[in-house]
Amino acid sequence: MTMNVRAPSQNRGDLQAQIAMLVNGEKRVLEIIERFGIDDFKAGMYQVMDYAEKQAEAVLKTIPDGEYFFAEYADEDSENGKPMRLALTLTIDNGRALMDYTGSDPQLASSLNMPTGGMPRHALALVGFHYVLYTLNSDILLNSGLDRVVRCVLPEGTVVNATAPAAVGMRSLTCKITHMLTFGVFSRAIPERMPACSAGGMAIVTVKTMDHAGRGVMASLGPVGGGAGGMATGDGSDGSGANNAFLRNTPVEINELEVPIRMRRYCLAPDSGGAGTYRGGLGLTMEFEVFTPGTTVTARNRDRTYFASWGVLGGGAGANAIFTRNPDGPDTEALGNTDVVPCKPGDRIRLVGAGAGGFGDPLLREPRRVLTDVLSGYVSLEAARRLYGVLIDGSRVDEDGTRRLRQEMQKARPEQQKDVFDFGLYRTAFETRWTEARYRELTDILARLPVAWRFFVKHQLFDALDARLKAGRPEEDAELVRELFDELAARYPTLRTSERQAAG
Repeated sequence: MTMNVRAPSQNRGDLQAQIAMLVNGEKRVLEIIERFGIDDFKAGMYQVMDYAEKQAEAVLKTIPDGEYFFAEYADEDSENGKPMRLALTLTIDNGRALMDYTGSDPQLASSLNMPTGGMPRHALALVGFHYVLYTLNSDILLNSGLDRVVRCVLPEGTVVNATAPAAVGMRSLTCKITHMLTFGVFSRAIPERMPACSAGGMAIVTVKTMDHAGRGVMASLGPVGGGAGGMATGDGSDGSGANNAFLRNTPVEINELEVPIRMRRYCLAPDSGGAGTYRGGLGLTMEFEVFTPGTTVTARNRDRTYFASWGVLGGGAGANAIFTRNPDGPDTEALGNTDVVPCKPGDRIRLVGAGAGGFGDPLLREPRRVLTDVLSGYVSLEAARRLYGVLIDGSRVDEDGTRRLRQEMQKARPEQQKDVFDFGLYRTAFETRWTEARYRELTDILARLPVAWRFFVKHQLFDALDARLKAGRPEEDAELVRELFDELAARYPTLRTSERQAAG
């Protein structure tokens, strides 16, 4: 197995540890069977799954029966591509759940596709569901019994159920989007019980370079993302949390020992967490310098450069992720969602992870909490005043000034929005162009086409809509998308033929 990795000597220890874990697990299972007998072991196994099913059903029965819809986005569906949308309709019915992904984007020409095979309880589609259950009952047993209460609809030929020969190597990013999608749809139903959106966009950073002897070396510098969303009981954890809490960082000293780099900065990013009564978790900042020619930096799963992690119930969206080469200099280069960066000696790479969303009205946050954040370097003085209405004088809160400022800010606010979410400026602007009616028409059109046409047609219609809106001719929602498709079909006659053939 070590012959199938690029750095056998660096991975041999990890492989041996995994084998030892399996051997130890097998030993423990055999000890249980020897003590209780195979029949009691099997019976206990099924009883544990039955109990998990009952726990899951009890959780779902606390959620009002009904139908709830949510959409979530990745920044790009391909390199320098268009936004990728996942859609989910959740139906709760007397302790049972149906998760229907109809309305999600077509399978992609890139490798972000999920290979679920349309299985109604595929693990990739249900990880977010497990997180939700555990959020609502931290005593729940985590086993396959949980899945008995839920069923998924995963339309064939979409990004959540790609067909051969679709590429699937970067499916992990899409899977992370399904987590946040699931958090969002349950927040539609019970916003007061669910946290705001976690940071997302967790980049796994690796460096491939040469050591001082000219030998090739590679190291994972660790994940760079952000924390958990604010919740009704407190702030989100900073730096890591929620659906990324299982990831662990690599100590700076180990990174510098394994590869010839110099860590220049590794810290929490100030003002990155969404404002709220309970603040969203902060993003991480990692900055390092490389010294060897031929160095390649990989930032796998880069996202959240444009779309932000949403806040709930008055909480603000988190800050976006940032990726730059040679920051703060004359040759600064914004790298966006680039995931492979060739570097030369002396280049500096800086990654700033996205922040998580806030929970609740920021003007209701206790001023002493804001003061603590400012003194800790988590929130700037300017953000304390602008977002929280808190005036700080040295190391104390100006209580009279804060009271007056908050009253003024409250009076100056526009009427309360109906939606419980703050999606951030980019998504808000995007959804004024691609309204739900337009996107529904788009997905209906794509679903009637052969799989091979769908990705191409989506990109063509995105460009056509932007051009039409810039020309100042905004027709009605769904009719505009249908008109643009008709124009596209006139340019590509085989498209109409393929549409008829797909219809049978």
